[in-house]
Amino acid sequence: MQGGSFWADQQTAKAKSEQYNALKSESDFWNKLQKDVEDLFVISSELFKNGTVAAGDKEDLEKQLQEAKNAFLKARIQAFFSKKYDDHGAILSIHAGAGGSDAADWAEMLLRMYMRFSEKHGFRVETLELSKGSEAGIKSALLEISGHDAYGYLRSEAGVHRLVRLSQFNPAHTRETSFALVEVLPLLQHEEGITIDPKDLKMEVTTASGHGGQSVNTTYSAVRITHIPTGIKVSIQNERSQHQNREKAIEILQARLNVLEEERRAKEKKEMRGEFKSAEWGNQIRSYVLHPYKLVKDHRTGYESTDPLTVLNGDLDDFIEKYLETTV
Repeated sequence: MQGGSFWADQQTAKAKSEQYNALKSESDFWNKLQKDVEDLFVISSELFKNGTVAAGDKEDLEKQLQEAKNAFLKARIQAFFSKKYDDHGAILSIHAGAGGSDAADWAEMLLRMYMRFSEKHGFRVETLELSKGSEAGIKSALLEISGHDAYGYLRSEAGVHRLVRLSQFNPAHTRETSFALVEVLPLLQHEEGITIDPKDLKMEVTTASGHGGQSVNTTYSAVRITHIPTGIKVSIQNERSQHQNREKAIEILQARLNVLEEERRAKEKKEMRGEFKSAEWGNQIRSYVLHPYKLVKDHRTGYESTDPLTVLNGDLDDFIEKYLETTV
């Protein structure tokens, strides 16, 4: 970073600077925690040397020890970030399942949950695509979540999420079950992505709608790119220029192709070991029950919470940590 040519490439330099700041913060935290615990050990040894200690000193020691323990438990989750792209940002998409307005409303509830979670962790969130429901909620959303370890935290959220509650959208207010699909990809640097042959791409441009000012609505800035060999489609319309949208769409396409290639390799390895089982996308990873009782249950780990409102307000750390513990 001290080199004269470091800032020649602004995009790369910015990414490296953010990576450095995140790693330095993590290193500083663990070094401080180690020093604090060592200091506590020395102080307590001195205080208890004669076998007795004043009540006030003991209370102060216990308070400092609990603070150190809480700090450790809060940061402990970082020890489980062992996958290749865990330190990267994330691309998170939400798709409402069958169920009309109930499903669209559920997808919007998940959107709010992940935005609140990101806010609590200091991640930056940019909405790349948002498709509103016909009556309420959203049909789909595409988010770019920037921040160190964002993908490490959020990769556990990929899968089908199920909601059970009394419907707000039918006159009888009967109990309804809604589904939404969450997809999570690592946010890759340009040099990390798979090289794509331009001949394999079909690009369509249209006028953008929604936020962004008058120029967005009067120029052909919205972009949809189709990767012809795989049929994967990416649509972006939030940036002002067609060029910006095209670059962002290609970044996301590269991330999806990377994941597809890694899944193919993992499948081949499992088949060679005789362990391969077909993916069953219909199975939900987590259920959120608001009626007739209150419960959030992760079906992969068995972890439960009886406070779904807190979970839906972005308090996902315990669910994420339990999942990561089982996949390290």
